[in-house]
Amino acid sequence: MATNETLKNQVTTKQKNEVANGKKPMTINDYIDQMAPAMAQALPKHMSVERMTRMATTVIRTTPQLKEADVSSLLGAVMQSAQLGLEPGPMGHCYFLPFKNNKKGTTDVTFIIGYRGMIDLARRSGHIQSIYAHDVYENDEFEYELGLHSNLKHKPAEEDRGQFKGAYAVAHFKDGGYQFEYMPKSEIDKRRARSKAGNSQYSPWATDYAEMAKKTVIRHMWKYLPVSVEMQQAVEHDEGTGKNIKDITPEDEAYVDIPEIVGDVPAEGEKEGE
Repeated sequence: MATNETLKNQVTTKQKNEVANGKKPMTINDYIDQMAPAMAQALPKHMSVERMTRMATTVIRTTPQLKEADVSSLLGAVMQSAQLGLEPGPMGHCYFLPFKNNKKGTTDVTFIIGYRGMIDLARRSGHIQSIYAHDVYENDEFEYELGLHSNLKHKPAEEDRGQFKGAYAVAHFKDGGYQFEYMPKSEIDKRRARSKAGNSQYSPWATDYAEMAKKTVIRHMWKYLPVSVEMQQAVEHDEGTGKNIKDITPEDEAYVDIPEIVGDVPAEGEKEGE
């Protein structure tokens, strides 16, 4: 296994050697193709490596800022999506967010799990009968009560629902139990503010606020769900964190390990990237 810094050095050295030898530098698509065997081993059985590589390259092609990103950082995000079996793209399972790393003078990539991705990961535990989340607005009929006899009641307004008020998540377990959590907008915004992805113009917070609000509540509820240790650890990858399971993104730079890139440069006439 190689750390991001090691992988970055490998990529840089290979690119310099290619230029020195008069070979065409490898594209990000070439690197993804080389990672395909490792991705195939990491993917869950219900997903194919062909679909994962196609989704990843489509996201990169349609997001110009990702093309300018540090290669090792971008490849790390692609491998994270493969390890978790979450598809990047319009379905909202996960996102690749480019951001400026002013300390290093580079564009790095943060891996973000989406609302639907959190739902998918929770369902894989086999112990959850159903799990869902809803946003709450000022004109909705909404009540919740904690304590020995907890209760939650929500009746959305039929017409003008007013301003966003908060979000809640509910999980029903196969053994008959359940868990629910509610979080007001003020608390959701605190978590958004402490995330380095929260204020980016490319972040799903900017385009899908309600979806990210629901994901935030599910993530807060995550530690109470009957999921495996592996699934608990999967949440560590969210927003690039790879050290501790937290409800917020830490300030320090942290990435999970990703496989080394091995193999020769594609020969003349073989598949070239976009």
